[in-house]
Amino acid sequence: MSTYAIGDIQGCYTELQHLLELIHFNPQQDVLWCTGDLVNRGPNSLEVLRFFKELKERAIVVLGNHDMHLLVIAYSHIEYLKPRDTLIPILEAPDREELLAWLRCRPFLHHDADLGFTLIHAGLPPQWDLLQARQRAAEIEETLRGSQYQKYLTHLYGNEPKKWSNKLTGWNRLRFITNCFTRLRYCNAKGHLDMKKKGIPELQKKQNSEAQPWFLLSNRASRDMKIIFGHWSTLGYYANNGVYALDTGCLWGGALTALRLEDKQVFTLPCAGERLPGDE
Repeated sequence: MSTYAIGDIQGCYTELQHLLELIHFNPQQDVLWCTGDLVNRGPNSLEVLRFFKELKERAIVVLGNHDMHLLVIAYSHIEYLKPRDTLIPILEAPDREELLAWLRCRPFLHHDADLGFTLIHAGLPPQWDLLQARQRAAEIEETLRGSQYQKYLTHLYGNEPKKWSNKLTGWNRLRFITNCFTRLRYCNAKGHLDMKKKGIPELQKKQNSEAQPWFLLSNRASRDMKIIFGHWSTLGYYANNGVYALDTGCLWGGALTALRLEDKQVFTLPCAGERLPGDE
């Protein structure tokens, strides 16, 4: 049995199937992890959702910002549907409610103690170690799966608050936690999130308080973890400082990447999309 972690798919079903052929994925024996963003912008989001749902316990998927965007549109703010979103086939599918219910029950963090890897979509603030990250993920998972999920989705969007505090309560607390797991790229050593900064990072550690990639902060409590994440297509494949970044921009003409966790072998499938500026 092998465990493969794959970066953001975003509706690129054909490329996903080609990558699975490349790695000889066997759904009877192997397990497939995904960093989230199963849907949106690509042409076949509905097929990707159905595929992962049908894998059942052979698939581990964490929620990404595009997955959350789908849930927001479906349950609270249809007006947030953007011209370049490709979510209508899901919203009009006969199995829409089954797919959305399945998506709502995906985790924001998955940790495998035997393999020693933790899977998230975006990032962790410097204050959180593994235990704290798991506790925070459990808070928003419980809310998204519970009776208040529509209210949660209604209050989801926004960049405030920018810094973690145990004193945070209510929607501000849940929004901050969600932003970390699904949107974080940059923050400073004090834990202030910079949600507007998205570009190609300088992959060198800095000692000042300037915002930098969250995984380069020398004071982060998660530095002893092995973390797999996606969300950052301009970063590309990156394996250093205890993290493995797997979003290699399949949707934008980059590649779809898989990492076999047992031996850390990397598999790459070149893709034929076209990058458009300003997308994430």
